[in-house]
Amino acid sequence: MTSGTDLTPTRRTRRPAVSTVAEAPLHARSRPAPKRTRWSRRRGVLGVFAAFAAVGFVAAYIGPTGLALAEANAEEHPPISLYASSLGDVQRLLAEEDAAPAEPAVLDRDSYTVYVKPKPTPTPTAQPKSTSTSSSGGGWRPPFVTPDPGSAQAIAYEMVLARGWGEDQFACLVALWNKESGWRVNAYNAGSGAYGIPQSLPGSKMASAGADWETNPATQITWGLGYIGGRYGTPCGAWDHSQRVGWY
Repeated sequence: MTSGTDLTPTRRTRRPAVSTVAEAPLHARSRPAPKRTRWSRRRGVLGVFAAFAAVGFVAAYIGPTGLALAEANAEEHPPISLYASSLGDVQRLLAEEDAAPAEPAVLDRDSYTVYVKPKPTPTPTAQPKSTSTSSSGGGWRPPFVTPDPGSAQAIAYEMVLARGWGEDQFACLVALWNKESGWRVNAYNAGSGAYGIPQSLPGSKMASAGADWETNPATQITWGLGYIGGRYGTPCGAWDHSQRVGWY
């Protein structure tokens, strides 16, 4: 314990000594020098083998090509023209023609004779005579149409076939009497006095075929076919005349 007048020494903290000498600048770190690669023995051996492989590849590629070119140049043939080849063929053909002809071979049949059976002469076949006779100046011909059974045309069809005329003649007859009377039994032309299916002029002419000529279609058709056959030969002949002149 001290009095107030006593001085108590205090402990001073030491300050770090400041150096007045400037520190020397730090030098940059120097890089280590690259190590020199050493040529190893293994790399040398690989390089030698690579060189030999390259030389062998070049020799293998160029060698056959040069050999082929040499052989091609050695085997060149002289060109052959078309004229030269044809000339050779002509000369060979002339030589063959100039050669002596060979003697024909003689065939010995040993007294055998050959008999050839003659072919029979064909017998001419008679062609069926056409039932239609065409007249001069024939024009359009009407086609055949089968008549209705029991009609006046059906009666006429049977009579036409009985006379030996064909269906073409019946077609001409149908067209002719369609134009003249329309196949009406009582058809009458007041201007000329013609009557009946065939338009007989006068109508009384048909009495030679039957007394019922005014009402019976069979009687009128019988007379009409007789008139056509006697004057025109066939119904188609009467039809052609009617086409040219206007009547039959």
